[in-house]
Order: sequence, then C-alpha cells, then structure tokens
Amino acid sequence: MRMRNRGLNLQDNDSKIRLQVFLAHSGVASRRACEKIIESGRVSVNGSVVTELGTKVSAQDEVLVDGKKVFPEETKRYVLLNKPAGYVCTLSDEKGRPVAAELLKEAYSERLYNVGRLDMFSQGLIIFTNDGDFAAALSHPSAEIEKEYIVDTSLPLPRNLAEEFQRGIRVDGIFYKCKSAQEINARRMKIVLIEGKNREIRNVFKSKEIGIKKLTRVRIGSVTIEGLLSGQFRELSQYEVQGLLKLCRSKAI
Repeated sequence: MRMRNRGLNLQDNDSKIRLQVFLAHSGVASRRACEKIIESGRVSVNGSVVTELGTKVSAQDEVLVDGKKVFPEETKRYVLLNKPAGYVCTLSDEKGRPVAAELLKEAYSERLYNVGRLDMFSQGLIIFTNDGDFAAALSHPSAEIEKEYIVDTSLPLPRNLAEEFQRGIRVDGIFYKCKSAQEINARRMKIVLIEGKNREIRNVFKSKEIGIKKLTRVRIGSVTIEGLLSGQFRELSQYEVQGLLKLCRSKAI
C-alpha cells in the first residue's frame, strides 16, 4: 500500500527538507513528536547533535536517532491493531512493560509508531503507521475524529451519567464532555469522544466512584473492530485510509 509522500522529495541530493519532516517520513514518530525528540538532543546529523527545529537535511546527510541511522521509507504502512490490555502505547518503556508496537515487529520491518494512545489497562483499536503526514492529519485537533468506546463497569451505572457526560463534567478542574453516551444495560455504556483528553473516561467514572472492569475502543472514525480479535492486526485498505483522511479534511473546512 502506498500513498504519495506529500512535501517529501529527496530524489535530488541537493533538495533539503526540515529535520522533523525527514524523521516523520522515516517512521520515527509523528512530526510533532519528532520535534520533541530533536529538542531533547536525541538526533545527530553528520556526527553533530542537532536541537534546532529549523535544521534542514538532504539525502546525502547521515541522520541518527539514539545512535541508529534512519532514512525515509518508500513503503507506507497503515496498520490497525486490536491492542490487548496490559500493553503500553510507546516505542519503548523504561519500566520494562509490554509495548504494543512489539506485536507488529515480526510482520513489519518498517519502523511503525502509534497514532494517539490507549492507556495500559484499556484495550481495542489503535492505528500504527510510518506516514508522518497521515499521523499529523489524524492527530490534529481540527480533525475531530470520533473514537467509540464500550465501558463495562463493576457497579450499576448512575441513571443520569450518560446525560451528564454529554452536557459536560468538571473533575479536578478539568472539563470533560463526550459527543454522545448511551446506556446499553445496567453495567455497560457506549461513549463517543472527539477531543479525548488523557484518561477522560476513567477520570469521569472515578469521580462517580464507579469502577471500570473493561474499557474497549471499538471504532476510530470509519474503521471498526469487527472481525479483529484481541492481539490481532491488519493493514488498512487504501479506501479506509482515504476515508479517514476525508473525515479530517471535512472537519477542517
């Protein structure tokens, strides 16, 4: 599966692009995350550590991240993973916890990184890619891509929780508001988020003293979990990739 590398042209050795763009198209991380990687001093160009975001590089330059050489990959990957609970969404973990990206390593030689996150105890859909433009489009606040979750609780749900969450709930000074919430039964709720603040659902339920037994993301935009068992993954079709990008563009208009 291939997509046009928008803004990336290194066929001419004299052509130069910004370092964070080079890294994003090398499958290091999203463009925004690559900026932080540069600023933290983890990147070197031709043997010298670079921390300036305005730095430009060409195909002739040797670019290393954490001492390992990186280069733009021609084949772009878009992988949908049904992440099991117990895995963290990071490329490496200093605490030695299982990393979701490791589930893909045997199938893909490219450096893939996650678009967005699920916390360690949550499960369900997450997209991995090495396409910086795609990741940036989906991650941008203006994209407003819907994420749908199924929440299973240990105690019966308060009867007004769905309506209250849709109106908005303030917890520890942070305002949480879902796009929609629907009580499926006494201990299960379907929730659709757009903004998705850190641990939003967990914080709202905790404020109501309702324990969550299982939190599963079942949809990202137009892509659903149907047919994908826990731990399984598949490549998104070109139609699905374009469909997600179309949703981003429609929100930006």
